[in-house]
Amino acid sequence: MPRPTPCLWFDTQGEEAANFYTGVFADSKILEVTRYGSAGPRPEGSVMTVTFELDGQRYVALNGGPEFTFSEAVSFQVDCKTQDEVDYYWERLAEGGEQGPCGWLKDRFGLSWQIVPTVLAELVGDPDPKRSQAAMAAMLTMGKLDIAALKNAADGA
Repeated sequence: MPRPTPCLWFDTQGEEAANFYTGVFADSKILEVTRYGSAGPRPEGSVMTVTFELDGQRYVALNGGPEFTFSEAVSFQVDCKTQDEVDYYWERLAEGGEQGPCGWLKDRFGLSWQIVPTVLAELVGDPDPKRSQAAMAAMLTMGKLDIAALKNAADGA
């Protein structure tokens, strides 16, 4: 059965991005690098695509030129079980990028990420509207999400 593979369009930084991402996520690797030939449209010998894997999910980085850039309309969500995981992915992926609100950030290549503690869905989905709305209100005041603060808000502390 065919499996979808996200293709990420870069100007010229596809290989640098793939190396960065495989350095951030465990069980990740570069699988293949292809280069432009004499037919172009980029300079012969320059990197055309980099196929890489992040924890079993395959991606392709394409050096397609400056015509297209990333937007927040597409992001990658990283589900984290602990605050240490939230802290690690937030700090690593934000290096050279921009930290945003509510667990969102842009990495140095402009790709958007959501660093989300798994407990967040439980808290904002709590059947008690006071708990769920308190957790949501707390989340809306945060950049990097803080699990203890989210739980405290839901508990009325």
